[in-house]
Amino acid sequence: MPWYSGAGVTRLADAVGGALRDVRRVRKGWYWDSPRPRSWPEQGSVVPAPASDLGWARQEPVRTIRFLIQRGLLLPFTEAMAHPKVEGREWVRDLERPVIFAANHSSHADTSLILHALGDHARDRTVVAAAADYWFKRPLLGNIVSLFLNTFPFARTGGAQAQLHSSSQLLKSGWNLVLFPEGSRSPDGRIQEFKPGVGHLANETGTPVVPLHIRGAHQIMPKGQKLPLPGPVRVRIGKPMTPHSDEGSRQFTARVEKAVRTLALEPEQPEIQGSWIERWRLMKPRELRYEESREPLQTSETMPPPVKTVSKARPATPAPPVPAPPGIPDGRARSAAGPRRASRPKRP
Repeated sequence: MPWYSGAGVTRLADAVGGALRDVRRVRKGWYWDSPRPRSWPEQGSVVPAPASDLGWARQEPVRTIRFLIQRGLLLPFTEAMAHPKVEGREWVRDLERPVIFAANHSSHADTSLILHALGDHARDRTVVAAAADYWFKRPLLGNIVSLFLNTFPFARTGGAQAQLHSSSQLLKSGWNLVLFPEGSRSPDGRIQEFKPGVGHLANETGTPVVPLHIRGAHQIMPKGQKLPLPGPVRVRIGKPMTPHSDEGSRQFTARVEKAVRTLALEPEQPEIQGSWIERWRLMKPRELRYEESREPLQTSETMPPPVKTVSKARPATPAPPVPAPPGIPDGRARSAAGPRRASRPKRP
């Protein structure tokens, strides 16, 4: 009986169908991304080891490579997609000390919008706190994000001391820090309650906090969307805020949250953004002053004092008078007393 007869083809199709049914049955019985049984223990979040702080991303030549990537790819793409309108950039143009940028979080596009709003000087010295249980579960993804955005793992599940350690080390090293005090992206674009970590970090390190509000990022790339969509965006930067001496971490966090919510309002907010005269003064170029030290140089105690030598001065002999050339009165044109220059020969 040939293989292509009806009975052979039917048996072959039954065998293949039975194998596919067995594979589907095994796949249904295997728990891939389906809900876990109640009897199973909860799956813990994957947090990288404390040693992987990605310090290589803040060294050369990685910093130069990141500058070229941001100037050539990230910033032009952000400008083309959102064309963000930035208000209050004067407050971060010439930062004299590290600061904490506290912004609302509603989209993955928030980080690139914040870096676009900062100037080159502040952007080069800024690191971004990224969720360790989200971005760094896969080491390759974490390294790529760190190369592009200069991120470091920030544990959302740990206590305040765990958050303070790595962040305070970066602030003491002169790096600005971008934090999203809400902890995660807002599902509907509205500002959620701030976690007290930003207030605790500012109180412990004495670092000023710069409030920021991003409007329109939720429409560009909301939570759950893979690809961004073009849309208008506005970024508002407020005045730096410092905690008072009698203000706790939660009270200062509440004040920062109130400032971010105030920046979200439609009209300008002079009490948070600063008055026009304050922002105009910040636009004045900084003058470099070079002052000479008026204190006399102090000699080392180990060096012996200089010895003064007394030399007998010889009586000065007057120089013989130079006779004036003939034909020129005495006292006029003394420089003419030198020899005459030879005249050039005439050309034939």
